[in-house]
Amino acid sequence: MAKDLTVSLLLDCYGELLTERQRALSELYYNDDLSLMEIAELQGITRQGALDGISRARQQLYEFEKALGLLDLRRRVEKAARLADALSAHVPEAAQIRELLERKEA
Repeated sequence: MAKDLTVSLLLDCYGELLTERQRALSELYYNDDLSLMEIAELQGITRQGALDGISRARQQLYEFEKALGLLDLRRRVEKAARLADALSAHVPEAAQIRELLERKEA
C-alpha cells in the first residue's frame, strides 16, 4: 500500500473521530512512517490486521472529508492568505490593515 500524505493531513482534521485503535495504527503508519510489520509487532497483531485497520481508517477519513470538507477549506484559506500576502506588498496601507485585523483577533 503506497502512503498517501493527504491521509496525514486528514488525521490532523478528523483523527479524533476515528476509533482509538484506528487512530493509533494510522498515526504509526502515516506520521511515524513505520512499516506494517513494525506496527504489527508493536500492537501485537498480524501484519494483515494492521493493514486492515489502516485501510478502514483511511476510508473513514476520506468519508469525513467528503461530508465535512475541512481539509479543503483549510487549503483554500491558506491559498487566500498567501495571495493576500503577495498582494499586500503592492498596497501601501497593508501593514496598517494587518495590524488592525490582528488586534480584532486578540
